[in-house]
Amino acid sequence: MVLVRALCKHARISARKIRPFADIVRGKSVGEGLEALRYLPNRGARLLEDVIKSAAANAEDRGARNVENLAIAECTVDSGPMFKRFRPRGRGMVFTLRKRFAHIQVSVDAPEVQAKDED
Repeated sequence: MVLVRALCKHARISARKIRPFADIVRGKSVGEGLEALRYLPNRGARLLEDVIKSAAANAEDRGARNVENLAIAECTVDSGPMFKRFRPRGRGMVFTLRKRFAHIQVSVDAPEVQAKDED
């Protein structure tokens, strides 16, 4: 059993908007997770779907024979850096707008991939 992972760093969406979709797919097989996300209209679902597809492709590239047996072992969404922008308000004040970013990490469990032996 080897965990094969895929990352999407600096996604221009708040992590808070993606986490509900990560909770939906965590622990499911790759096919079930993609099917659950396919018909959701949210942009966060599209981003998470792309990362899951990338993790499955990485597992296939590493030698997983049966991609249908892959399971989503870990799915974490962390907050990334913030751009700070300023919006002028009344009476000489300014409000700070925080443009938030997210880091998405998906790990799939590939049971038939052998870990590389280091000689």
